Amino acid sequence: NRLWGSATAPLRSVLISTETRRAQQHQRGIMARSLTGGSFGVQGMLKEGTKHMSGLEEATFKNIDAAKQLSSCVRTSLGPNGMNKMVINHLDKLFITSDSATIVNELEVQHPAAKLLVMASKMQESEVGDGTNFVVVLAGELLIQAEELLKNGLHISEVIGGYNTALAKALEVLETLVTHSASMSVLKSPTELAEAIKPVIAAKQWGNEDLFASKIAEACVLAMPENPAAFNVDNVRVAKIIGNAVSGTTVVKGLCLTRSVLGTIHEVRDAKIVVYGVPVDSSTTETKGTVLLKSAEELKAYNNSEEDALEKTIKAIAATGANVLVCGQSIGELAMHFVEKYKMMVLKVPSKFELRRLCRTTGANNLVRLEPPAPEDLGTCKHVYLKEIGSTWCTIFDQEADNSKTATIVVRGSSMNIMEDVERAIEDGVNVVKSMTKDARFVPGAGAAELLLADALQQYGEAQPGLDQYAIQKFGLSLEVVPRTLAENSGLDATNIVAQMYAAHKAGSTSVGIDIVEGTTKDCGVLDLLVTKKEALKLATDAAVTVLRVDQIIMAKQATLERSVLVPKGYIKVHAVETANPTVHFAVVNTP
Repeated sequence: NRLWGSATAPLRSVLISTETRRAQQHQRGIMARSLTGGSFGVQGMLKEGTKHMSGLEEATFKNIDAAKQLSSCVRTSLGPNGMNKMVINHLDKLFITSDSATIVNELEVQHPAAKLLVMASKMQESEVGDGTNFVVVLAGELLIQAEELLKNGLHISEVIGGYNTALAKALEVLETLVTHSASMSVLKSPTELAEAIKPVIAAKQWGNEDLFASKIAEACVLAMPENPAAFNVDNVRVAKIIGNAVSGTTVVKGLCLTRSVLGTIHEVRDAKIVVYGVPVDSSTTETKGTVLLKSAEELKAYNNSEEDALEKTIKAIAATGANVLVCGQSIGELAMHFVEKYKMMVLKVPSKFELRRLCRTTGANNLVRLEPPAPEDLGTCKHVYLKEIGSTWCTIFDQEADNSKTATIVVRGSSMNIMEDVERAIEDGVNVVKSMTKDARFVPGAGAAELLLADALQQYGEAQPGLDQYAIQKFGLSLEVVPRTLAENSGLDATNIVAQMYAAHKAGSTSVGIDIVEGTTKDCGVLDLLVTKKEALKLATDAAVTVLRVDQIIMAKQATLERSVLVPKGYIKVHAVETANPTVHFAVVNTP
């Protein structure tokens, strides 16, 4: 034993030191797991409940799939034969429209990648007012083609580089496709302006494009200032009055308010208008006070003093020459009596937007105190009168001049949904007129410009060295989605239509597009605004590239809030989940 003990002493010390190290490592592991919530890697670094996805399969392809779903949803609404979507939002409001800006806005998209396409569409709407569907459809097609390249082995940076190169080349080629440049005199001619915006209206209201294009052009010419660059789209207002058909839509010089007057005076010529943003009634003191009345005579004198003060104010207002009083808030009965006594027309306009338009139309200032206006605060209008349109009484401020600052398009229709869709088409047309004041160059429409760009980019890609050429060719191929979709939505054979268009373009007829009436290809004289195409190409490419640049998705745990709610027999602990949806969901988690 002594020999064995002396011989194994070094071995025992090694075993003891090994056990000690194992115990220390185990202790450190327990401590690390306690600090990281029991997991290692990225999950251990982040807060508990956080989701982490990375790589092509988990992040990139999932983002592309979400964008594809949104693109395919609005793709069937592209063009004159585009289908309507019935959308019911969280407030139970019904939308029936083919306008993609409205569709994507009311869908309440939650996926972050799809939201990028929604934001690009909104930016196109605010910048140009048209081409929102083109942005979403093209961005979705670019991502579909990029997915194919990534599965074939190309790196994301090569795809992004190719797309950026293709965009620069596309914008360069697009400048050479201009076939018509409108002069500034077009903005003063209703007939020529109607021809320019007709393709935009046809894409939204097919069959009624002649009617609405002429009405929009008439209203825009009425509201066009001497300097067209200063044209304000808010000066062309839309008033919706239910009844009749859409063919009963008319244009009113000046401002048309869909509300009646309050008094008995229904018409004023050479009106001087005073606008108040405060209630027209007896003034109240800013501080509370107590009045001690000792007799009936004192009470009567007190009431009479209030009436005298209000009458004095109204009389002073009438003495300035004002004969139309517009109030943004309430009008008291006593004040109404004195206004009628001094022969003034009274109108209540609770909407601050309408009040602002009224001030801009008449040149009046919105006063915030009930006092006589200064001469520069008074607005003027040639003729203010009440008119019944359908069964609705409307107050019309008519300047009776060809250069009126404001024009109103009175839209008629059998239902509110129809009139709202017409209103969206009118807004798009007015926005295109605004874009024409900056750049009035046009390129071939009906899918011709996109196919010319597709052909030019595919030829350009074949001549490029390196792997970028594949992405450039796919960018060109993506642009074919517009003529293909137009053909599919019209019930035509997309492959044959695109082949016929390519053949016509090679033969020199570069303006040949899709004739959806006869179901063939020919030069229909359809033109699209150059600015619309340029902005749409930029925004669609930026959205697609932004989605492709994402290689990791890190989602934090949704915020929660716990509260204790008192009840007669104790309390309950309530768990409230705060979400993007305005509705907050409550669940009882403890009832002691």
